[in-house]
This record gives sequence, structure tokens and C-alpha cells, in this order.
Amino acid sequence: MTTIKLHNTKTRRKEVFTPLDDSNVRMYVCGPTVYDRAHLGNARPVVVFDVLYRLLRHVYGADHVTYVRNFTDVDDKINAEALRRKEAGATASLEALIRERSEETVRWYLDDMGALGALEPDHMPRATAYIPQMVAMIADLIASGHAYAAEGHVLFAVDSYTNYGALSGRTVEDMIAGARVEVAPYKRNPMDFVLWKPSSDDLPGWDSPWGRGRPGWHIECSAMAHELLGASFDIHGGGIDLAFPHHENEIAQSCCANGTDQMASVWMHNEMLLVEGKKMSKSLGNFFTVRDLLDQGIPGEVIRYVFLMTHYRKPMDWTAEKAAQAEKTLENWRSLTSNLHPTPLSNFAADPELVAALAQDLNTHSALTILNKMRTEPQKLLDNARFLGFLSDEFREMAAADGASDGVDGHDDNALTLLSDRLRDLRNAAMQTKDFAQVDRLKSALIAAGVEVRMSKDGVELVPGPDFDPEKLKGL
Repeated sequence: MTTIKLHNTKTRRKEVFTPLDDSNVRMYVCGPTVYDRAHLGNARPVVVFDVLYRLLRHVYGADHVTYVRNFTDVDDKINAEALRRKEAGATASLEALIRERSEETVRWYLDDMGALGALEPDHMPRATAYIPQMVAMIADLIASGHAYAAEGHVLFAVDSYTNYGALSGRTVEDMIAGARVEVAPYKRNPMDFVLWKPSSDDLPGWDSPWGRGRPGWHIECSAMAHELLGASFDIHGGGIDLAFPHHENEIAQSCCANGTDQMASVWMHNEMLLVEGKKMSKSLGNFFTVRDLLDQGIPGEVIRYVFLMTHYRKPMDWTAEKAAQAEKTLENWRSLTSNLHPTPLSNFAADPELVAALAQDLNTHSALTILNKMRTEPQKLLDNARFLGFLSDEFREMAAADGASDGVDGHDDNALTLLSDRLRDLRNAAMQTKDFAQVDRLKSALIAAGVEVRMSKDGVELVPGPDFDPEKLKGL
């Protein structure tokens, strides 16, 4: 069996992954709060953990992996959006508007993430369906002395859990100094966090021993993970921005409520996303959603490819140049495999070299390099690209439709793309060996075919000249 190594945030090192039960490998990833479209940063963990999900299913079997990603559908931001609609003239009740907003946002999210090639998890629980489990967990925390009720609120007592801060590596004093801590007179400790809070009559609320109210954000994930995966499970993932306080708080309340030493064996976090070297921000004008890019005509698989060009634990910089490079590569793959049919899953075995790269803490950059080496074996390329979430039926059919509407077969362009990639690869190899004979031979042949060869440090561009003869490309 393939040995998988994953970087564990909790231990700060890469470790051999050993499931608690290899007949049921369990993973929980924090999902979205459904109040608006998913922006590009929201999509990165979806793609990262989709790759891990695919790897786990390959190694342990699709029937032996359980992947849970939640929807937070009770939140102040959702309430605020519904209230805005109400004030804008919507006639439905606030409760109906909240439900309507949640439903449409969930559908948007699934459609947009599907466009990126992400498989749907095995379970996609909504927080509002697990309120009884949250109330029960909070009651257990109070009974065991780890939480207390005060003025309609219930708060977790941070100083009751001695390992608080182990995930993020911070002391409580550091966390108080570096965090925006909510000051409230009913708190015993500034770091104590909300498990339950009161709701007014016009906002969503549920009856509880502490009055009508709604859960805090952190308890939602703890209750859903416990219900669907058990007291302890294998992998918990999300963006690095969730490590503190969300995941730190999840660990504290879950371990105390469940009487366990750990919530998850492995904690994985993807780094943040940049746009053209800068943090994505509405004030900088570089903030956009996944749907914005899709509506601009950028295929979802191009977005996926750009994400996977960078290792998940490094900041990922979205640039127009990377998107253009990704689109060119995928068009090349699509052209090479246009007349082929995917191998049935029952007969398909992923390339061992590709699997080995992914098994090294999701080395997706190497995985893409390996896929590009398969261009001389188009069937192998097609099958393994689909294993990694590329060359879907929809993506391939989109090309056929575009070609039919344009009335262009694109054969010459595809040949030039292939030759451009080959010349680039030969030049990169020659830079190491200092032997440019093959580069010079191919360049001379291209010029003889009437192709203008433009080579720079940024790449290779082949442009048909006035004497271009496509027949001469066939021999190349």
C-alpha cells in the first residue's frame, strides 16, 4: 500500500499517515458560511482537500473514506443580509428570507466548486440540522466544569483546558495580546468564548436550558464532526486563518466534551491566497469571486490548475500570466486527447509516479509536471488527468462546441502549441547540459516551415509567418 506523508500543523512536521481505522478513513474540512458567493480564497481549501480526498480514495478504496464538509447556515452575516433584503422591500418574513438566502448560496457554492472539478463530499451537514447535538454537547461541558452560563450566554472556560494553544503554538497571554478579544462583563476570562448566545424574537433561535438562542460558531463544527465521524477521527482541514481561534476552540471543547486526548490525528492548513502579489481586498480592487472568473470565460479547470501549481502550504499568487499558462497547457491536453475515450474506472490504475508525488504531502506541482510528461502517451494523459480532476466531459465538450461555432479545426494552432512546448522543454534541458544541438535542429526546422521562433526568458512563442507551410510541421 502507498505510504502517505502529511504535514501535521499540530506537531509541525511531516508524518506518515496512519488511519485510526483503515476501513473507514475520516476527514472533516470546515466549509463556508452561506451568506454570499465564494471568493477565490474560499475555493483554495476546496481544491486542496479534493486532491487529498481523491488520493485517499485511491489508496484505501472509495467505500472506505468518509469526507465531511459543513455549511454554516446560522450566522450574524446571514441574518444581516436577510435584514438588508427586508429593508429593501422584500415582503417575506425575516426567517423565510434567511432560509431563502441560505438555499441559494448553498446552490451557488456547489455549482461553483463543481466547476473547479471538486467532488462533492460524502456528507455536507448544515448547522441548523444539528442544534440538538450542540445543546447536548454544551450541557455536557457545563456539567464537567468546562463551561458556564451567564446572562443568557454559555461560555467555554479556557483555563479549564490545559492544552489550549497547542495547535497554534501560542500561550494564552500571547493570544490575548494578539487577538481582538470581545470584552464582556459576564466573562470570567477574556479568552473565554461563546458556545450559546441569546436571540431576539425577530432572529433565528432555538429553545435551550439557557433560554432561546443560537449556537456560537465553534461548537457547530464540533457537534457535526462528532455526530458524523465520532469522538476522534483522522484528518481535520481548512485554511490557515482558521487555525486560531476556530480550530483551537474546536479542539478544546471537543476533547473536554468527549473525554478524548485529541479531536483529530492530523491537522492540515492551506496558506492564504494573493492576487498579483497583493492580499485580496475590495479596497484594492482585486477582490473577485469564483463566479466572476467563470463569467469572464475562464474555465474552472484553469482555476484548478493555477491552484495546484503552488504547494498548498505556500501562499498562492493568482496572476493573469499563470492563468494564461494554465489555459494553454489544458488546451494542449484537450487537443491531444480529443479523439480518445476515458478508460473505465474498473480498468484504470493511476500512474505510480503521480500517486507517489501526491503522497508526499500533496506535491501537486510535481504531479502537474508528471502529467505534462505524459503528452507522448495521450491515453495515459487523459486517464491520469481525470484522476486529478482535469479533462472532464464538460471541459472537453466545451471545446467541441467552441470549435463548431467558430468553424475552425485548430489543427495548425495545436501543432504549434505542441512544438512550442517541446522546444521549451529542450531548451530547459540544454540549459543544464550545455548541449543545444537538439534545440538548434528543431528551431531550424521550424524556420524552414515558415514559423517565426521567438525565444525569451519567459518562454517560447511560435508565430506563423507569411511563408508558413503547415505540411512541413507533420514531420516534426
